[in-house]
Amino acid sequence: MTDVATVSAGSSASPATQRTAPAPRRRWSRNTVETRVFGVLRWVVIVGLMLFTLFPFYYMVLLSVRDLSSLVQDPGRLWPALSEFTVSTYREVLAPTDAGGQGFLRFMANSGVIALGTVVVTLAFAILGAYAIARLQFPGRRKVSVLFLAVYLFPSILLAVPLFVFFTRIGLRGSLSALVLVYVSQTVAVAIYTLRNYFQTVPASIEEAAAVDGAGRFTIMRKITIPLAMPAILSNALFVFMIAWNEFLFALLFLVENRPRWTVSLGLSQLAGSIEIPTTVLMAGSVILTLPIVVLFFASERLLTGGLTAGAEKG
Repeated sequence: MTDVATVSAGSSASPATQRTAPAPRRRWSRNTVETRVFGVLRWVVIVGLMLFTLFPFYYMVLLSVRDLSSLVQDPGRLWPALSEFTVSTYREVLAPTDAGGQGFLRFMANSGVIALGTVVVTLAFAILGAYAIARLQFPGRRKVSVLFLAVYLFPSILLAVPLFVFFTRIGLRGSLSALVLVYVSQTVAVAIYTLRNYFQTVPASIEEAAAVDGAGRFTIMRKITIPLAMPAILSNALFVFMIAWNEFLFALLFLVENRPRWTVSLGLSQLAGSIEIPTTVLMAGSVILTLPIVVLFFASERLLTGGLTAGAEKG
């Protein structure tokens, strides 16, 4: 009886007097350490890459809007006063040559015409060629697809002299149309290869169902295949536009003797090669060359990466 009473008294003791068990210690597993370390390193790398890529562009824009006298006094200042900013450099760059400017507005128009013409002609050939390789059965179909990539085994400088001689003989050297044809020959191969891979991801059963309903080949392409492949088509258009806008070598060979037909890249090289041009004017020309591509890229970045990635899924 005494033992039972003792046990009852011990069990009826207040919770405060009872001894609580210690909480289990939190162990750092390998997975937890790696997750936390890589979580921190991810943001460090992202911030570092952003600074590495954005700082040169920021400094270029800063030099283009600073007054030349203040720039000479303190070229390394990253946060100048508002009184030092000016847009006179952009007026000088964009103004025509007869008004004392550099004529970049005309150069931008020439580059835009060449780039848009290259996009239209390249896509016209690439869509038809890629669809033929993806859907039609003919001897050597797989070999033809490989030959399109073999074009890029040879550097473009090898084609410079033959193309220069050819267009000189036929009297087209110095014209924008000749430069468009040269750019098309450089871009149509990769466009065909990318679009072919994307067309192969489109289910053939959809086209077969349309053919059963009486639709012809071109009707199927126009109403079914091309709308479904529009992300890849637009991403290729942006890719071709960037190449044609920034290209310098062939523009120098074909247009150097005809200044009114210069492109932006040629005009910028003329600014960089002159000791009489201030650095601020050179930076303003660089911003004008770079800004359209940056705006187009960020406006369609998701479309560009999605279209090119989807086109590379199948070989």
